[in-house]
Amino acid sequence: MHSLSQHSHILKADFSVGYVGLVAAVIVAIAVAIIVINFLNLWIRALFANARVSLWQLFGMKMRHVPATLIVDARITAIKAGLQIGTDALEAHYLAGGNIVHTVQALIAADKAGIPLEWKKACAIDLSTRGTNKSVLEAVLTSVNPKVIDCPNPKSGRVTIDAVAKDGIQVKVKARVTVRTSLERFIGGAQEETIIARVGEGIVTTIGSSDSYKIVLENPDRISKTVLERGLDVGTAFDIISIDIADVDVGENVGAQLQAAQAEANKNMAQAQAEIRRAAAVAVEQEMKAKVEEMRALVVESESKVPLALAEALRTGKMGFMDFYRLENLKSDTQMRHAIGLGDEPAKQ
Repeated sequence: MHSLSQHSHILKADFSVGYVGLVAAVIVAIAVAIIVINFLNLWIRALFANARVSLWQLFGMKMRHVPATLIVDARITAIKAGLQIGTDALEAHYLAGGNIVHTVQALIAADKAGIPLEWKKACAIDLSTRGTNKSVLEAVLTSVNPKVIDCPNPKSGRVTIDAVAKDGIQVKVKARVTVRTSLERFIGGAQEETIIARVGEGIVTTIGSSDSYKIVLENPDRISKTVLERGLDVGTAFDIISIDIADVDVGENVGAQLQAAQAEANKNMAQAQAEIRRAAAVAVEQEMKAKVEEMRALVVESESKVPLALAEALRTGKMGFMDFYRLENLKSDTQMRHAIGLGDEPAKQ
């Protein structure tokens, strides 16, 4: 009986182990079936395109939240163009925030054009354009086919670059700059805005150093040559191929306007100084009038003291009655002569 009991326990343990193994195998089979069902179409497509990707790699992309279809399609495109790019490199660039489609297309375009461009360099250029209206594909295409930049940029609200020659005449210029992208200097290089600013500065300097506006009109290519000689593409992401002057017009006579403004300012200043002198003269005149009135007041005051002095002289005996009488006669004679001199009737006493 004891041996039979042990044997039954052994059978039960084997059955339990076998059951657990069977369940695990079923779970694994189901998981494999799910993976195969989800990625079978993608795996077959990569297989027939000779861009093989294992089912395990596809499952890993799913777990890392990487769009497997995008990665596989990009790899197929690269393989068909003769470029060997692994799924790990594509995944890494996607997770870094790069644009896989543009990067692969840029590599293909560079390869077809014979431009040396490595995957890491292309990824770096793509990441440097993130958040802008540029792309690595545009950079490569511009390197293959140069583009034209208007100077000034019409979006800035200005249509011409205005400068004044030494004779005071304003000259208005429109220029077009043909540039090619320099992939070696693209990362960290200045963009189109710097090119436009430098070309505009060069045009203004060239016109400003001309003795006459006629020289600029006769030789507009002189502007292009002078600006090109300054090496304006240093430190930028572009190589300047040519600078073409599209239009040259004569503007206002700025020199004459400045002279007229200066003359008006001088006139206003002279008028102000004359007004200051006139006000000072008026003040002096008023001051002199005040002094005259003051002196008249003193005279009147002195004349008012004369009768008092005469009375005091008569009272004290210093002057007699006849002296006073002769003084009155002298005064009357003086008034008569004064009246005769003025042509008036003598004042009646």
